[in-house]
Amino acid sequence: MADIERKFHTAMVDVYRKADKECGYRATRFLQMLGEKGGVKTAKELISKDGGTEDFLKLWQFGRLDLSIEALVQKDEFKNLFTDEELRMCKERLQKYGYDK
Repeated sequence: MADIERKFHTAMVDVYRKADKECGYRATRFLQMLGEKGGVKTAKELISKDGGTEDFLKLWQFGRLDLSIEALVQKDEFKNLFTDEELRMCKERLQKYGYDK
């Protein structure tokens, strides 16, 4: 695994922990997927779900889309791990729910 992929995986685990600690939200299936598939593969699978995921909607309800995979993928340091199409889907989903950072 490349250093950037390892860093992304760690960032994915960190957003899980923050959602648990700061929102009281435990995305256990998300954590399970991370353990089985790693950060990048998990992100790509969840990004491609039509309409987003239940976890995304929960984070939106908490006002914490900053903890979403979609927001993490948009960070400059991780953009190279994803296709233009995946980045576009993330950006559009975030904008649709009023998050534009």
